[in-house]
Amino acid sequence: MTLESQRLKQLYDGETNWYKWGPYLSERQWGTVREDYSADGNAWNYFPHDHARSRAYRWGEDGLGGISDDHGLLCFALALWNGKDPILKERLFGLTNGEGNHGEDVKEYYFYLDSTPTHSYMKYLYKYPQAEYPYEDLVKTNASRDRYQPEYELLDTGIFDENRYFDVFVEYAKADSEDVLIQITVANRGPEAAPLHVLPTLWFRNTWSWEDTGEKPLMTQQSGHHCSVVQAHVNNPVLTPFIHDYYFYCQAGVPLLFTDNETNTERILGQPNENPYVKDGISNYVIHGQAEAVNPGQTGTKVAPHYQITVGAGETTVIKLRLTKATPAEVGDPFGDYFDQSFAARLQEADEFYATVMPPSVREDADRANVMRQALSGMMWTKQYFYYDLDPWLRERNVNPWSSTADKKRVRNSDWFHMKNDDIVSMPDKWEYPWYAAWDLAFHVIPISLIDPGFAKDQLMLMLREDYLHPNGQIPAYEWNFGDVNPPVHAWATWEIYTRDRQVNDGKGDVEFLKYAFSKLLINFTWWVNRKDEGGNNLFQGGFLGLDNIGVFDRSSPLPTGGYLEQADGTAWMVFFSQQMFQIALELALHDPLYEDFALKFFQHTMWIGGAMDRIGEHQDELWDEEDGFFYDVLRLPDGTSMRLKVRSLVGLLSVMAVAVFHREVLQKLPRLAKEITEFLGKHPELTHNIHLTTQLGVRDRYMLAVLNEDKLKRVLSRMLDESEFLSPHGIRSLSRHHLDHPYIFHHGGQEYKVGYVPGDSTSGMFGGNSNWRGPVWMPMNLLLVRALLQLFSYYGEDFTLEYPTGSGEQKDLFDIAQCVAERLAGIFLKDENGRRPVYGQSEKFQTDPHWQDLILFYEYFNGDDGSGIGASHQTGWTGCVARLIQALGYFTKEMILEYSIPSIIRRD
Repeated sequence: MTLESQRLKQLYDGETNWYKWGPYLSERQWGTVREDYSADGNAWNYFPHDHARSRAYRWGEDGLGGISDDHGLLCFALALWNGKDPILKERLFGLTNGEGNHGEDVKEYYFYLDSTPTHSYMKYLYKYPQAEYPYEDLVKTNASRDRYQPEYELLDTGIFDENRYFDVFVEYAKADSEDVLIQITVANRGPEAAPLHVLPTLWFRNTWSWEDTGEKPLMTQQSGHHCSVVQAHVNNPVLTPFIHDYYFYCQAGVPLLFTDNETNTERILGQPNENPYVKDGISNYVIHGQAEAVNPGQTGTKVAPHYQITVGAGETTVIKLRLTKATPAEVGDPFGDYFDQSFAARLQEADEFYATVMPPSVREDADRANVMRQALSGMMWTKQYFYYDLDPWLRERNVNPWSSTADKKRVRNSDWFHMKNDDIVSMPDKWEYPWYAAWDLAFHVIPISLIDPGFAKDQLMLMLREDYLHPNGQIPAYEWNFGDVNPPVHAWATWEIYTRDRQVNDGKGDVEFLKYAFSKLLINFTWWVNRKDEGGNNLFQGGFLGLDNIGVFDRSSPLPTGGYLEQADGTAWMVFFSQQMFQIALELALHDPLYEDFALKFFQHTMWIGGAMDRIGEHQDELWDEEDGFFYDVLRLPDGTSMRLKVRSLVGLLSVMAVAVFHREVLQKLPRLAKEITEFLGKHPELTHNIHLTTQLGVRDRYMLAVLNEDKLKRVLSRMLDESEFLSPHGIRSLSRHHLDHPYIFHHGGQEYKVGYVPGDSTSGMFGGNSNWRGPVWMPMNLLLVRALLQLFSYYGEDFTLEYPTGSGEQKDLFDIAQCVAERLAGIFLKDENGRRPVYGQSEKFQTDPHWQDLILFYEYFNGDDGSGIGASHQTGWTGCVARLIQALGYFTKEMILEYSIPSIIRRD
């Protein structure tokens, strides 16, 4: 067992809280719903970037490459000034949703280079220009571009020409769980020496300005052994259960600048400051020379040692710091040999840990190993302390549980009074999406489980807790609208985490985790059945279901035609949900006969919903189109007529993923369940007429629940694997390329609604225009499709083959096809035969510069033609699933898939 694995065990056993300190700072607290107190709900305008340096936050903090304790009370981050910028670089800059021609977008270059699960070692890189940062140019130029033009990026401004920038590395190494060593390394990549102000900043989150929360914490300068010391003192019973006194050490002789983390009301509101030392005091001192802006008494709630360095061309400068609960008397020399030895040891331990995670073939391929490690490290860096207490938040907006419907409608999330978020949560992207999204989170846990299965399980259970899950059973979507509907993927993620955990623990699964999750998912399934089946016919709606602009209409708004949609994806998701619940219930029934009834329930649900997708006979009101061999949404009009909306998209491909495979021996061990399943099928032969015959045995004595019978499977897959339709060089597209020359057009009320193939940035303003499901490749959906191919292979075996690619004349079995698709996805990030990474497209800086070319950005989605990255640039969240694909490519063999039975055969105690 590696030392990092031992730390995880200490954590799981409750011996040591190695999670106490981590990268829990947001990268954008401004412009969030939590900080929005506007009358019109315009969060971006109410708290813009321009206010962030001067205005105290209420619900969280942000910073550059920073860390905090696990309640976000004491925070540390980097601040920089090149002598030319109009403001300190304390946080990342980006455009708001209204400023960007493709929605909000961060305009900085930063990278999560390394992190262990316990954050015993972490490394971050920020690229800071030596010339004045082009804030105005970025805003104006992007504003002048339309949706058909590319975004104007920081590299496009020319500010990195001649390599006139600093690489600023921030590393953290834990000497113990509450002793964090910090090393900042500044490398000048330019041709000339350049000056830099470095201000590593420590501050308390402002908990005292909003309500009576007791005594304000205080930072004061202390004497130390050949070093400067700041004591961060807490003497407040509200805070002391979460945090105690810490000491911040920096090198001797460096001036300490103190102020308070309080709003500069003079600048923000035009009102005199009650306290002369405010949030932007250090910035005003350094940039504007305002000596009175910092506290000469050397006390406050925010402090920064002020390093003024000049770094020669091609040279580096190192700054050492330490944050610990150890007093000066206990710590002695904070930067002695122990400091460097600890860093070296933690890095070596990180290397040893990741060597156990990667299969040998991945370790032997330096490029694959680099991509996989940066993906997993990014998953660790995108943890964030998320604080959002809806009861006081809503009451501050004059809404309470008994308010009128009209009053509630004017305030978002007004039906979620029960919710209190006060946790470390895995974020999609800590700048672009610094709030959790429930269905994203389900994908996050898949790669996270490779290195920290305990945290993965905790994240899944978080969304099912009473203070998250709505009393009616709905899982919260995201802070902009908790009541929106996301695809029901939690049951799948639960099953995936359970089976992997069982696999690495010699066949012993965490049954208590499975029981807890199942009990809560049962409530959520009931919510879906009661709320999203408008016709009561097992055909489901759900709105946009995470696929934003994929449809002809905005599927979360009233239809311009009236009526409603029966969604092929909503229905396929519900089959998928039901199948996963069936598998979980089967597993639990092998331990407890109580769950046999639940297994039968979800078997029946699966059959009813799957059967409804294609009833016996030819009907224009059903989802399956026999002529096209594809599933489509059905529009039901107010006059009782209906029609298919023939857009070939992921909506129709989701039927492929609706598959569950289980071993015959499971039913042999559950004879009552087997008897009731047989009786049910005998009573309802119409349900199995057009879907896979559940009683038909596959290879290795397996049964399969699937929407697609063999004929339909071949027809749908022939389109999915066709390079002129869905199969791109870099994975499965979200919309068929057929629609490039043949867009789907719908006319109503004198207006044209059109869906065409758009491989890159969205040309539609639907859902803010910052995502596009009309052509690009999306990693999470591809992960599900690859998983489905492997599941299907475990049932059909090697004798079932298809043309791959369609029309090539070459036959492959489903395992080989899954491998090929996974390789295309991994290839987005890997160097090709010319040493270029498709993710970076035509960006020569990223493709050829030695200080850029091995740094990986995990974009939100990818161009359907060339694989270049689009959207949020740090959505390591679900795009981090590429780590699981790389691991699987190096690990699984055909025989392993054929031997691996789902669920396991466990005799009852």
